[in-house]
Amino acid sequence: MENWGDGWTIYIWLISGVSILIAVIFGLRWAAKNEQFDEDIKYLVFDDNDKDKMDPEEFKKMQEATKKQEARREEVLEEQGRS
Repeated sequence: MENWGDGWTIYIWLISGVSILIAVIFGLRWAAKNEQFDEDIKYLVFDDNDKDKMDPEEFKKMQEATKKQEARREEVLEEQGRS
């Protein structure tokens, strides 16, 4: 390394930065394909026992999100069963 002279470290930083950007792009692509950007996912941590802690509107959203997630789960399990 002593024979390389000054200025070689910028190339290490550039390669590292590009590698990180590529990893982020692949991560975002994976997340988009696997339905990770659903804003209603926050309701999946609740169940029917939390009704008294929630507004009626939020409770309705929680039930809809849970029903939708369970239906999607069944679809995915059926797709995996065919493979």
